[in-house]
Amino acid sequence: MCTSIYQIALDGSHVLGRTMDWHALGAEPVFVPRQYQWRSVFDDHSYQNRYGIIGSGGAHDAEIDISDGINEYGLSVQKLTFTNGALFDETASDDLISLAPFELPLYLLGHFKSIAEIEAHLPEIQMMSGENAVKPYGHPELHFVASDATGRIVAIETSHRPLKVIENPLGILTNAYDFKRQLRQLDDYMTFTPAFKAGTVPLNTPRVTTGRFSGKKTPSGSYTPGSRFIRAAYYKERTDQPADEEATVISTWHLLNSVSVPKSKAYQQNYSVYRAATSTESRSYYYEPYNRLGIVKLQLTPEMLSRTKPKFYHVTDRLKTTTLN
Repeated sequence: MCTSIYQIALDGSHVLGRTMDWHALGAEPVFVPRQYQWRSVFDDHSYQNRYGIIGSGGAHDAEIDISDGINEYGLSVQKLTFTNGALFDETASDDLISLAPFELPLYLLGHFKSIAEIEAHLPEIQMMSGENAVKPYGHPELHFVASDATGRIVAIETSHRPLKVIENPLGILTNAYDFKRQLRQLDDYMTFTPAFKAGTVPLNTPRVTTGRFSGKKTPSGSYTPGSRFIRAAYYKERTDQPADEEATVISTWHLLNSVSVPKSKAYQQNYSVYRAATSTESRSYYYEPYNRLGIVKLQLTPEMLSRTKPKFYHVTDRLKTTTLN
């Protein structure tokens, strides 16, 4: 599961938000320093990052498993589960970088400044299933979202070999297979601009619909990937464009309310264990675990970038309130 929502403010601020839908909370805010060295669980190959990162992650053998985050150049990456679409290799090629799928955010954020750089090097990266790994990990079906300081927002799809970058000016992604089919389904709910239909939307365009919804369907309330995709797109296109970063974070959280999955263990194991967002301009990370009902903020500062060791920030996952006297 998981839902990703990208918004652009009137002052040009860019915020990439998401729900992390899983069966248990396993990631917390983390700082990863420049020159961080780690080893892949696929083949024990050693890598050294170039850039500092903040986001959410967990310790995983000789690496940090980053779920989502932003680096010092404003590149943001999220991983989302994927439904029956991921194509992974079992045997590594000697001339390619062979990674477990869940390692891709750590690698991209640690090595690249922009989506253009990712695009240039993506054919060098091979996504591996875990059957022949040094430490077997199965077949974790994932795909990815990336945004950068130019205002570009893309999906990185694992349903192709090599990995494929798909422009996504709509700024919405969930877990369903076949992104183009999902876009076609939106025709029943909204009217896209000619530029969107032609694939010529300029960077930093906050809306890709005409704003006319009369006579169209309204979204259902279910939590399937398709329903969440439609609901997120529908409400994003209808909501007021926020003024600045603070207003965009607030708007993002309200939009995420419409797709956040409540605990319902009798019917499904996964729920929205946390919600998070990155802000490109301030290099900030916003995070809220399910039970807290309150956002914490981590900012990638020059002082932080001088540190040489990773740091995890424990955030208590229980209700935090302010008592009025």
